Amino acid sequence: MRVAVLSSGGKDSCAALWWAMCKGWDVAYLVTVTISGGDSHMFQVPGVAAVQYQAQLCGIKWINVASEGIQELEIDDLQAELAKLDIDGIVSGALRSDYQKSRLERMCEKLSIISWTPLWHQFSQQHMRNLVDNGFGVMLTGVSTEGMGEEWLGHTLSKESLTKLEELSKKYRFNVDGEGGEYETLVLHGPHMNGKLTVDYQSHWDGVRGHLEFSKIDVVNN
Repeated sequence: MRVAVLSSGGKDSCAALWWAMCKGWDVAYLVTVTISGGDSHMFQVPGVAAVQYQAQLCGIKWINVASEGIQELEIDDLQAELAKLDIDGIVSGALRSDYQKSRLERMCEKLSIISWTPLWHQFSQQHMRNLVDNGFGVMLTGVSTEGMGEEWLGHTLSKESLTKLEELSKKYRFNVDGEGGEYETLVLHGPHMNGKLTVDYQSHWDGVRGHLEFSKIDVVNN
């Protein structure tokens, strides 16, 4: 099976990539949609430039799809680029967004390829524990929910801090996997990467929410 993996560089798309690699499929491309309009209903916006460096560590070709993020056009921008590729289907890290999953499936029907969503409706807590247990370096790059303060920005999850995150999610009633937009992530290393990323960044916090602005990303090979 020859596939392209849609990747924002975050935990879910990296988990989906690893799933495809574990199946022995030919992952020919990592495809990132880069939004210039500031917001998107379909795709992650912050931190996606790091995917090109993850692709280097995976030995996979990276394809960047530019889009203004216009709601009914951004999926068309992706479709136009995927139409140029010789692939059997795409793999994405969709967890529970019917909006995202349904649009990807309709797009693939038009292209006569298959859409795989291996993480769909995974149990949130178990999904997060699997990531940490399997060596994914999940760094939080954005925070926007009550209960998570500035100290979480730039933090890479460990078993101990994941336990704390689970406790906070129960107390403040947010999604521990961040599926409701509570936080954004970047994967610095993992079982799918032959090395790791090192990053320099500036933290921006307004008292309620915040994000990281990356000034430098380096690749360290094993």
